Amino acid sequence: MRHNRSGYKLKRDAGARKALLKNLVTSVIEHERVVTTVPKAKAVKPLVEKMITLAKRDTLHARRQAAAFLETPDAVQKLFDKLGTRFGQRDGGYTRVVRLGWRKGDGAEQAMLELVGSELVKRAADRAKRREERMKAIQQGKEEGEAPEE
Repeated sequence: MRHNRSGYKLKRDAGARKALLKNLVTSVIEHERVVTTVPKAKAVKPLVEKMITLAKRDTLHARRQAAAFLETPDAVQKLFDKLGTRFGQRDGGYTRVVRLGWRKGDGAEQAMLELVGSELVKRAADRAKRREERMKAIQQGKEEGEAPEE
């Protein structure tokens, strides 16, 4: 039985697991989305949430705690300058895990871990809307062109 056993081992020893999670958290903060396997996304999600909560505090101590965990100074700067202010009024729920299907090579289930309200998400929604409008215009053009003129 697995009573009282929390966390994900991810088939790695403690050092490799810590390095993997730190790198994934850094990547999510820098790129605002990352495609990985579902267990890795589930393991990283609470760590990203904690980093953003640190950024909302915006104290020197919080900045040093984030710098000790994150891999690059650029990630620390973006976390405190952009993400902390973006999520300032939001109480948790800064990330979402979207399942993408199975990877062709080994059949592992893929997921995208992304920040809520990301510019990338907004741009993708705008592109989809423009594409839909274009398709609608093309359909209307075909309907008008097919009508017999007398």
